[in-house]
Amino acid sequence: MTLETVLVVAAALFSVGLYGAISQQVVVMVMMGLELMLNGVILAAAAFWWFLSPSPDGQVLLLVVITAMTVEMAMGFAVATLLHRARQSDMTDMATDLAR
Repeated sequence: MTLETVLVVAAALFSVGLYGAISQQVVVMVMMGLELMLNGVILAAAAFWWFLSPSPDGQVLLLVVITAMTVEMAMGFAVATLLHRARQSDMTDMATDLAR
């Protein structure tokens, strides 16, 4: 496995996530698209760390990013659950008041 192969897979993950985030209107599906995009970025960062500079600094940075991403997604799913319970809808068009 080469750096180029891993970067192609990371780009594919990012592309699929971008398509999912743009094309979907359900909040959970948009968040899943964002999750795929972030996983593509993390995979690319891990590949650069592994192939270019395999020091422990890269591992710590990746763990911090993964932890922050997990907390962000948990908060997002909590907001989506609250929206669904309050309005019985999970479409992004129904959550426009969150942008204010």
